[in-house]
Amino acid sequence: ESNLKRAKAGDLKVSVHRMEIERIRYVLSSYLRCRLVKIEKFFPHVLEKEKSRAEGEPSILSPEEFAFAKEYMANTETYLKNVALKHMPPNLQKVSLLKSVPKPNLDSFVFLRVLERQENILVEPETDEQREYTIDLEEGSQHLIRYKTIAPLVASGAVQLI
Repeated sequence: ESNLKRAKAGDLKVSVHRMEIERIRYVLSSYLRCRLVKIEKFFPHVLEKEKSRAEGEPSILSPEEFAFAKEYMANTETYLKNVALKHMPPNLQKVSLLKSVPKPNLDSFVFLRVLERQENILVEPETDEQREYTIDLEEGSQHLIRYKTIAPLVASGAVQLI
């Protein structure tokens, strides 16, 4: 945006820079929208993970996302109580959102880029017939692996999801 202010009005660079700024805004808003959809879909599990993290461990949510998740959970509980639970027998008026909302699928495959070389990563077998084996992840390489296999590496920053 500062480049746009310095450029001349009729310059071709201005329109190219504006398009690039709009593209960046679109990508960022799409990324944030995707994160909010995941928070809405798995909110009890996200909040539970946030509660159970160690004191010095970094949060997986920004402060705004954490506030959104808490507010979303409170609104969902209020809605359920007002619409359905108050009409149920007293013994059925309690609902555990943690049990009723599906868990994230940690068996799904994800694309990743290796930021730091990793050796002897145990890859879990697809079926019982295949034996377990280990692989080395070279820095800069890209892979398609089950999320649960590389979840600790994502948390440590050794690999990056793409």
